[in-house]
Amino acid sequence: MLRPALPVLPLLLALAACGEDPRLDALNEGPPPPAGVEGSRDAVDGLIVGHRLMAAGEYELALKEYYRAAADHGLSADVLSAIGSANLKLGRLGQAERMLRRAIEEDERFAAAWNNLGVVLMEQGEFGEAARTFQTAFALDSGESVEIKENLQLALAKLENPAYTSEQKYEFELVRRGSGQYRILTTP
Repeated sequence: MLRPALPVLPLLLALAACGEDPRLDALNEGPPPPAGVEGSRDAVDGLIVGHRLMAAGEYELALKEYYRAAADHGLSADVLSAIGSANLKLGRLGQAERMLRRAIEEDERFAAAWNNLGVVLMEQGEFGEAARTFQTAFALDSGESVEIKENLQLALAKLENPAYTSEQKYEFELVRRGSGQYRILTTP
């Protein structure tokens, strides 16, 4: 008596799916890299992908990509600042502060890290240190950023009068400008 071959069919299909199909290679190709970036697929690292995810509001996914960038490139000031910025957006102020302080230790002239640290300190009610931090960011930025100036003014007003409330509530917004540079925008 012959047994039906039906039970073997799923096994054969599973084995066939394990083989490579050259017709699928086109699906693995992405858009060409931006100008100035190497053409290999490895050139798209966690830092670039993380910045794109931050811009899209996907902060948890961005944080994972920044950790991947840390594994690939080490804990540079850019990577530490990016991790701190993602933690700030996720409301993890203690973690954000630690990462931003480490970024500043790596590169004490990194204005974006100073600025982001100032935002963390403002959120924690540390107005004196926030004002000093914004002053440093303002000096490093040569006063070019209107946003840093506004953050500094708000911190100084809070320092002079802790009960100070402006007529409008401000919400801080991190905005990436170029490779590893962030600006903080305040929106009413």
